[in-house]
Amino acid sequence: MTTYKEAGVDVEAGEETVDRIRSNVQETFTPGVLADIGAFGSFFEPDLEGMDEPVLVSSIDGVGTKLKVASRAERYDTVGQDLVNHCVTDVAVCGARPLYFLDYYGVGTLEPDTAEAVVEGFATACDDNDCALVGGEIAEMPDVYGEGDFDLVGTVVGLVDKGTIVTGDEVRPGDVLLGLPSTGIHTNGYTLARSVLFDAYTVDDCPSELGGASVGEALLRVHRSYLRPIRTLVEADLARGLAHITGGGLPNNLGRVVPEGCTAAVDYDAWDRPPIFSLIQERGDVPEEDMRQTFNLGIGMVAVVRAEEAARAVDQLEAVGESPIRMGRIEAAGASH
Repeated sequence: MTTYKEAGVDVEAGEETVDRIRSNVQETFTPGVLADIGAFGSFFEPDLEGMDEPVLVSSIDGVGTKLKVASRAERYDTVGQDLVNHCVTDVAVCGARPLYFLDYYGVGTLEPDTAEAVVEGFATACDDNDCALVGGEIAEMPDVYGEGDFDLVGTVVGLVDKGTIVTGDEVRPGDVLLGLPSTGIHTNGYTLARSVLFDAYTVDDCPSELGGASVGEALLRVHRSYLRPIRTLVEADLARGLAHITGGGLPNNLGRVVPEGCTAAVDYDAWDRPPIFSLIQERGDVPEEDMRQTFNLGIGMVAVVRAEEAARAVDQLEAVGESPIRMGRIEAAGASH
């Protein structure tokens, strides 16, 4: 006789995990949440007051191989925050407010302590972003995930009035690029970062270039949310285009909000890169082109604003604690420098 547990799936561990995370999840509930966790579906009643043409905006993403760093460091309280903040910013740059978030947590062997730490990260970030954690899936699949392996995927749903969607269609030559600092690598480029750094260091090593931080600490810094500064610009009608700098770096992500006939001219000397990027580039002899197309290089979000409104946009961002960097401009495609 072979039981489900002997085959590799521990139902009791799953039930224990749900019991542990229930209070954290409930603390994220906003007024629109209509059902507790455990139902077959999640119910949310959006407040549409004051909206002329409400539009739902959704995004799905993962944390990638940053999870490998978390496993090496045996620290799981940050990757859940990474996932929520990444997804929230993706809908925020469209002009939307996040409503609710759902997660998928796939694992080879379910460890309730690890799962609880991950979900606490989800709850922390959802609370920070005024976004409800309405449900999710914990899947224990030893035939799919190796020992110690797990995967995280998140989906966020937001709401925007159709007339206020930020598309980049209004971007024109002469507009200014304002960058907001990242907190580090965020959630992209970890395959390259791990390949370079873990050939030379352990997660606990503290290279002098990192100013006292360990390699693990530098790599696990939380991917910050840009919701608050984005809302500040959107509500002041200052954002002509907004780009979340994720996979593909500045060139590819700015290209998503720059219309045909225009190009983003970035001054890469306008800011100081966080030391983790210099360490990766020097230790791995990584070409500058690869660095620019792989990492955010210290700029996690870029707003495109009119030149005549740039000073006001800077003031608005500084008022909410940001330190915007004037990092380039929009030019006509093919324009000479």
